[in-house]
Amino acid sequence: MTGELAGGGLPAAVVGALRAADRPVCAYVYDRDTLRERAARLRAAVPPGCSLLYAVKANGHPAVVGALAAVLDGLEVASGGELALAVSAGAGTVVFGGPAKTDAELRAAVAAGALVHVESGHELRRLDLVARAAGARVPVAVRVNRAGRRLAGSHTMAGEATPFGVDEEQLPAVVRLARGSPGVRLVGFHLHAVSNNLDAVAHAGFVAEAVRWSVAVSDRLGVALEYVNVGGGLGVDYTGGAVFDVAAFGAGLVPAVAALPPAARLVVEPGRFLAADAGWYAAEVLDLKRVHGRWFAVLRGGTHHFRLPAAWGYSHPFTVLPVPGWDYPFERPRVVDVDVDVVGELCTPRDVLARGRRVARLRAGDVLVFGRAGAYGWDISHHDFLRHPHPQQLVL
Repeated sequence: MTGELAGGGLPAAVVGALRAADRPVCAYVYDRDTLRERAARLRAAVPPGCSLLYAVKANGHPAVVGALAAVLDGLEVASGGELALAVSAGAGTVVFGGPAKTDAELRAAVAAGALVHVESGHELRRLDLVARAAGARVPVAVRVNRAGRRLAGSHTMAGEATPFGVDEEQLPAVVRLARGSPGVRLVGFHLHAVSNNLDAVAHAGFVAEAVRWSVAVSDRLGVALEYVNVGGGLGVDYTGGAVFDVAAFGAGLVPAVAALPPAARLVVEPGRFLAADAGWYAAEVLDLKRVHGRWFAVLRGGTHHFRLPAAWGYSHPFTVLPVPGWDYPFERPRVVDVDVDVVGELCTPRDVLARGRRVARLRAGDVLVFGRAGAYGWDISHHDFLRHPHPQQLVL
């Protein structure tokens, strides 16, 4: 099982940035051209009438957010901090979701002119009060946790007991509440169901069914449907060769868009799919050691910077970037054609990025580069555990 990516190749610009990085190397590299290419590919695949928003939670680096805000229809945020970031990026449209909005965040959303995904009747009442105090009428979409709608993926958000959205059985009561709340204007539904689904055809089928459901429910409950947000969930395969087929996904969205009323728009809000391939995490090998029959490559870095492999329990592929210089007056530790466990600098046996990965040659002082680290890498990690220095953030 090789630890090196197919061909062992890295983009020249990434290699150049890492060659110039501080030593010992510990850095994230983000490439704005890759972000724009990914966005353009998805835009070309989906039909007219489909709006694309970037889910900021995947990667909130200001350069990443700014690059995608400039080429997509807007941004989806899930906190007051992300909302401020979206406003500073000049996003054309901002939608604000998340299950635990504070009053201060609701006030900020109203001031920013955001569309709010309401998660409960109680949240809707609070938003109504905030909006009326500001003399505003806020567009809202009810997030609905529908029964029995399941997709394959890493995280299930709906179709079972989760803290996300309104139970489908409670939706009529929430719609009545919205109708009697002068500070809000109900425009539709938010139906995000799963994270990291690799089956594009199934995902398009989910979208088409979600649109049919939205049209039928809005007709039954008397909602003037303007907005159906199906969330993100477009997948990335970290360990294999599966690819989310954007062409098949886009083709499957054509009947979904056609089924909407003329005034309504379909909204998709990917995060991982747009950002993953635009980021690399790199960490220098500080030590190579053999313990109880296993080789360990110990990095200046680890899961406090790139938590995804540990959180999901998989071994993340990497490329060895050879570093020719050696500054010490003694022999350089090295291994040849062996399996290594790649571990970090934390005082815990769970600080593991990869296990049992074959390397052709690896030396202390070389740099391991983990591709597809642009989404849910730095942003979900426990940065300050043990107070090690943060990695450099290099933007191309």
